Amino acid sequence: MDIAEAPPLSAAMNIAFDYTRSLGPVLGQFLTGLRDRRVVGSRTCDGRVHVPPLEYDPATHAPVTQLVEVQPTGTVVSWTWMHRPLAGQPLAHPFGWALIRLDGADTSLLHAVDAGTPDRMRTGMRVRIRWAATTTGRIQDIECFEPGESGPSEPAEPDAEPVTMVTTPIRLGYRHTTSVEESRYLRALADGRLLGQRCPVCHKVYVPPRVCPADGVSPDEEVAVADRGTVTTFCVVNVPFPGQRLDPPYVVAQVLLDGADIPLPHLIVGCAPEEVRMGMRVAAVWREREKWSTTPENIAHFAPTGEADATYDTFADHL
Repeated sequence: MDIAEAPPLSAAMNIAFDYTRSLGPVLGQFLTGLRDRRVVGSRTCDGRVHVPPLEYDPATHAPVTQLVEVQPTGTVVSWTWMHRPLAGQPLAHPFGWALIRLDGADTSLLHAVDAGTPDRMRTGMRVRIRWAATTTGRIQDIECFEPGESGPSEPAEPDAEPVTMVTTPIRLGYRHTTSVEESRYLRALADGRLLGQRCPVCHKVYVPPRVCPADGVSPDEEVAVADRGTVTTFCVVNVPFPGQRLDPPYVVAQVLLDGADIPLPHLIVGCAPEEVRMGMRVAAVWREREKWSTTPENIAHFAPTGEADATYDTFADHL
């Protein structure tokens, strides 16, 4: 099938990272309490007890220092029914989401209620905490709530060390469908070619193709560009982080490909970081052909060509 006639590409995408934060004196005691199968709230200047606890008083803005233990039982204030639970939710079978005011608290906690069927859910119903089999100091230590008053609950063995840090996995899955122009660009990459698109108003060539940010119109002319170009700006990455493909230090640069008007961000490999400079001429280093697909990862990195540096005036308008 001709690239121009092929349908747009589509792929499942996943963004994920682990968010780690220090808890401080209030939330630290809250999660330490959950680990020990206790629920702690905070009392503000108006005498109200908040669960989960507030770190700062909303009226005075002062740090909250008075913590209060509340009961593991409470009352459903409002609710809705989850007929088809999603991945990562507290229960794998249908359940109720509810705002629950624990006994001794003045505010409501959002959590799951394992009521069995929606006809058992109602505003005003009494519920109790069902603790997780193993508690570690996170909100999931409350597995869910279930109908009824206080039942037997063995307290966890107190741990000498308080909970001071929490790591929360953040996950987002979605499907991205490319534009016609982007699909042509990606299919050309699978053939070892770089394609741009020209704006019909300002005549700038964009790689990858996109709606012109200056004129707000779609490109209308396909343009082949070279797989070599000029470093316009760059940064040296010195800080390690999870998922890095290279050990610091390394360089990420904006490369203005010959024939393009917008630089392309990519790695610069093949020389020491301190040797990279504005105006340096570089060329794409392609992966092994059998690894090519419809992805920019077909280009592993850019490397110096050894040519004379481009003069500043040749890329001054492209910074």
